Amino acid sequence: MMTVKPKTVARMRVAGEATSHSRTDVTVREVATTIDEPEERGGTNKGLSPTEMLMASLIGCMNVITHKIAAANGIQIAAMSVKADADFDRRGVTLEAEVDVPFPEIRLKVDLSTTASESEIKIVQRELAKFCPISKVIREAGTKIVEEWTVTCP
Repeated sequence: MMTVKPKTVARMRVAGEATSHSRTDVTVREVATTIDEPEERGGTNKGLSPTEMLMASLIGCMNVITHKIAAANGIQIAAMSVKADADFDRRGVTLEAEVDVPFPEIRLKVDLSTTASESEIKIVQRELAKFCPISKVIREAGTKIVEEWTVTCP
């Protein structure tokens, strides 16, 4: 019997159609979403802005990777929520100036309901920083990510 080795590098294919100056309809796999600007910035408010999508991606990635780490370590998570509060230097998007680090700091508030011990939570936090690809990209771009974890027992 032959063992199939999973690919270590996968190709992502994402397509976007610019339906206006501010709106992009995006498809990936069989999933469609809209990226748009709010009305006050000339958009139609039909979706998250590109920068909001980045923050949403960070939160989504943290959720997925935290649950994978927990499962790999026998940790049960009853509930999890993440809130992001980001400083955004808008000079770049307004074409006022090139900005090397558009998000100087992102503060994340993670609320976790679990029976895990303090040492198990430390493992999750350490592994999350190692394995969440979105947070790694953001950190490598020069953004400081500050995490505040509140852990309660269900």
